[in-house]
Amino acid sequence: MSIALKQVFNKDKTFRPKRKFEPGTQRFELHKRAQASLNSGVDLKAAVQLPSGEDQNDWVAVHVVDFFNRINLIYGTICEFCTERTCPVMSGGPKYEYRWQDDLKYKKPTALPAPQYMNLLMDWIEVQINNEDIFPTCVGKSMASFLVILSHPT
Repeated sequence: MSIALKQVFNKDKTFRPKRKFEPGTQRFELHKRAQASLNSGVDLKAAVQLPSGEDQNDWVAVHVVDFFNRINLIYGTICEFCTERTCPVMSGGPKYEYRWQDDLKYKKPTALPAPQYMNLLMDWIEVQINNEDIFPTCVGKSMASFLVILSHPT
C-alpha cells in the first residue's frame, strides 16, 4: 500500500471507515432502501419520506449514519488543503465563527483552527453514532431516546 494511501486510512487522521449495517437486519434493509431512493434521481422529499410500516427512529438513524459517512468522505478529500495555517478559524463565511465546547477539555466556547475543530466534531459524532444507547444496533432494541438525544445534545 502506498504511503499516501496509508495516511488516508490512518485512524488518527480525518478519514474514518464507514459505519456498516449488519446484513440481514432491518437497518440494513432500510439502508438499502435509502440508498436506492437517493440514487434513483427522485426528489429528496420523497427519498427521505418514512416508508410505510417502518419505525421513524430507525429511519432517521439510518439517514444520520449515511450523512455522517458522506460528510466524512467529502471532508477526507479536502482536509489536506485546510491546515492550521490556511484555515486558522472554523468559520461559515465572514459573519460566522464556530467555537468548540465539550464540557470536558473545552469548558467554554473556544476558537480553534478549522482542522482541529473538524477532528473534534467528527470524533464527537462518531462517539454518538457508536453509542448503543443512542443508536442501538441490536434488532428489537428500542430507539425511543434517539430523537430526544439529538434534539438535546450534551
